[in-house]
Amino acid sequence: MTELRTVEQHRDRVLAAVSLLPAERVALADAAGRTLAEPVLAAHDLPGFDNSSMDGFAVRFSDVAGADAENPATLRVVADLPAGTTDDPALAPGEAARIMTGAPVPAMSDAIVPFEDTAGGLADSLGTVTVRRSPAGEGAFIRRRGGDTRAGDTVLSAGERLGPFALAAAAAAGVDAVSVTRRPRVAVVSTGSELVAPGTAPGRGQTPDSNATLLAALVDGADADLELVDRVGDDPAGIETVLDRASRADVVVFTGGVSAGAYEPVRLALSDRIAFEKVSMQPGKPQAFGALPDGRLVFGLPGNPVSVAVSFEVFVRPALLALQGRAVIDRRLARLTASETWTTPPGRRQYLPAAVDLVAGTVRPATAGGSGSHLAASLARAEAFAIVPAEVSTVSVGDVVDVMLIP
Repeated sequence: MTELRTVEQHRDRVLAAVSLLPAERVALADAAGRTLAEPVLAAHDLPGFDNSSMDGFAVRFSDVAGADAENPATLRVVADLPAGTTDDPALAPGEAARIMTGAPVPAMSDAIVPFEDTAGGLADSLGTVTVRRSPAGEGAFIRRRGGDTRAGDTVLSAGERLGPFALAAAAAAGVDAVSVTRRPRVAVVSTGSELVAPGTAPGRGQTPDSNATLLAALVDGADADLELVDRVGDDPAGIETVLDRASRADVVVFTGGVSAGAYEPVRLALSDRIAFEKVSMQPGKPQAFGALPDGRLVFGLPGNPVSVAVSFEVFVRPALLALQGRAVIDRRLARLTASETWTTPPGRRQYLPAAVDLVAGTVRPATAGGSGSHLAASLARAEAFAIVPAEVSTVSVGDVVDVMLIP
C-alpha cells in the first residue's frame, strides 16, 4: 500500500481492534496503577460525624456572638475533647469544651472558636476561656457529617486510574477492595542482526539495542506488565519463534523490520497477517498493525529510537490504556509559544522531541538544530513532543504550537 494514511486513520484502526480485558477484584493495597472496572461507592458518610476543623473551643454561638477585644465573652470550660473521643458532654449556657481538630462536636455546640481567637489560647484553657473574637456564625469551623460524601455516593468512576489520591479517596470512603481490569501483558521484541546488548562494545556495523530498554519503561509507564523482552536477527523464522514464546501476551511490539528494504523480518514473516502501512507523520512513517487469529495485537514500529518513542505514544500507549478500559487514553496537551525557529517535513505531521518552559509558556527543540529520528540523545532531553500540522513547513519564534506533555 503506497497511499499515506493519516495518523487518525491508523489510530482508529488500532483502537477498533481493542477488546476490554477481564476484571478482577483486588485489595486496595494491591491496586496502585490499576484501572477501575466498576465505580467505587462510599461505604459510609464522610465525615461520619460532625467534627471540628480547628483546635479551639466548642461553644454555643449565642454565648459568643458579638465578642471582640473590647467586649470579650468568658466561658467556663467543662470538658476536654481530643480526636478519637466518644464523649458528648452537655454544655449549659456559658459553658464550653476544649476541642482538638477532628474530635466530635458536642450536640449542644453549634460553633468552634479557634485558640487564636481567645485570650489565653492553649496555655490557659482548662478552667475558663476568654473569647476575643466571635465566630462568623453558627456552624463556624464545623465539618458536618456527610459534608464530603454520603453513603452510596460515587467516589470514583469506572475507567479511572488508581493513583495515590484516588486510592486515598477509596480508603477514606471505607473501601478495602476494588474491581479493576487485568493489566495487559506485553512482549517487546527488537529486530536486526546489527543489534547487540547494552554494555557490549559494538563492532563494525553493530549498534546497542536501546529500543528494548525504552519500550520496557514505556510499557511500565502505561500500567502494563512486561511479559517478554527479546531480540531477533533478520531471519523471518526468528519472528515465528518469538511469537511462540510470547503466547501469553495480549500485545506484541516489534521494533525494526517493517520498512521496504531487503532485510525486513517482520514484514517478511507477517505480511499475510497484519497490515503494513505508511502514515503521514515524521518520525514514524512506516507502521504495521493487526490482530492475530488468537486475538493478540501486533504492532510493528520503525527501528529508530525517536520513531519508536513517538509511535508508542501515538498508537501503542492509547491501545494499552483502552485494553484496561481507561476513560482517558491520551496525554495532556498544552498550547505553547515557540521560542526558537525550526523547519518541518513537507506533507507530514511532525512530532518533535521538545523542551518546554511551562512558566514562560514556551517550547523549543530538545536538541540544537532539531531532532532526527535516529538521535536517541534527543529523547534524554525531551519533556514533550511538539505537534506540528502537515501543512506547516516552518515554525517561527512566536508561533503557537500544540505540545504533548510526557513525564
